Amino acid sequence: MKYETQKVALPFFMVAMALFALQVVFGLLAATVYAWPNFMAEVMPFHIMRVSHTNLLIVWLLIGFMGSTYYLMPEEAEREIHSPTIAYIQLAIFAFAGAAALVGYQFGIHEGREFLEQPFWVKVLITISFLMFLFNTSMTLLKGRRTAINLVLMLGLWLAAVFWLFAFYNPTNLAVDKLYWWWVVHLWVEGVWELIMAALLGYLLIKMTGVDREVIEKWLYIIVGLSLFSGLLGTGHHYYWIGAPSYWQPIGSIFSTLEVIPFFAMVVFAFTMFWKGSRNHPNKAAMLWALGCPTVAFFGAGVWGFMHTLHWVNYYSHGTQVTAAHGHLAFYGAYVMLILGIITFAMPQLRRVQPYNQVLNMWGFWIMTGAMCFMTFTLTFAGVVQTHLQRVLGMNYMEVQDQLGLFYMMRLGAGVAVAVGAVMLLYAFFGPAREQVPAGGTQLTAGPERA
Repeated sequence: MKYETQKVALPFFMVAMALFALQVVFGLLAATVYAWPNFMAEVMPFHIMRVSHTNLLIVWLLIGFMGSTYYLMPEEAEREIHSPTIAYIQLAIFAFAGAAALVGYQFGIHEGREFLEQPFWVKVLITISFLMFLFNTSMTLLKGRRTAINLVLMLGLWLAAVFWLFAFYNPTNLAVDKLYWWWVVHLWVEGVWELIMAALLGYLLIKMTGVDREVIEKWLYIIVGLSLFSGLLGTGHHYYWIGAPSYWQPIGSIFSTLEVIPFFAMVVFAFTMFWKGSRNHPNKAAMLWALGCPTVAFFGAGVWGFMHTLHWVNYYSHGTQVTAAHGHLAFYGAYVMLILGIITFAMPQLRRVQPYNQVLNMWGFWIMTGAMCFMTFTLTFAGVVQTHLQRVLGMNYMEVQDQLGLFYMMRLGAGVAVAVGAVMLLYAFFGPAREQVPAGGTQLTAGPERA
């Protein structure tokens, strides 16, 4: 590490990975209910499993974004973090708020709005923690060097905080509620989070390829422009069936199709930098995540999103397993793989342990990614069958669910494989490093005791 306060990122990554493991557990429980509907029905209803699964995803990704920012900001700003104490306090507040919400869900304490189920006081704590984070990182930026990487990153983080404020607006009219609800849900994951993604990906490529910073920054500006141009009005594809004015149908369809472009640009960006630069960086696992992230995101968010975003297709597919297929691969590719890539890159420096469990990490990459792709294909086929039987032939919903049992069993199997890959990654991150014989020939024991 060039700066001592980069170590602040380590507890953020540890908390994020603990919540990631819990998210996988609740996902497995929910997938089991699809296969055996009465599973744990008296102990934990399905809707509690689902809200726990989705909320844990959002919370651990946000903590991962925070940790990634604390890790890269000192290097980009060329100064220490403004206040490590503030960082530790805001992590404690955020983790407490997330844990309190999760425990509350098990007792039916929630607001009922999908993804925004947190009780009001939990939302207040999350807001306080995020504002502390923004103050800390912004002060670091203002007193240090400004680069395209940290400016775009902070723009994305500040916009995320601004749009989060709409989570406090809960109108009684359901149509109005959904209109503004998407200002959080869509404008985060298909708008400002893409800025965060592009900045973090750009940072990884600068560090690992050796390509000139100016070249990467030019690409970064193009991707940011495409993301904002398509993502903001692309919100209209959620307005088709909620009572919004009819002009949202052409707007939503046109700009939704354009949302494929920034993800494709990220793929071209990553591989172009890879081939232009040095491909001999010692952390091969981090390079694998950096190249895999935009590739899987392009298919999950771009291609699978495009398949059912046009309103004349969405009229039939809306709310089916096609949506679940898109959601799983999009989140995994765009954000999960990104945070895992940052942690893979940062952990050897944070632990001061070289070498690193790269082979185990890469096995985790391929097992998790392969399982998520298989899960996506399974849910896609299930969604196509469901759409035809339910929306075209008019069969009863539960009758159709009985026809999808085989797909749900395969999805459960894919979930088990994801869990296996996750365990391998956690051991690679936090387990003891292996011994290595360096090029010189003398054996070096690389363990925590040599930190």
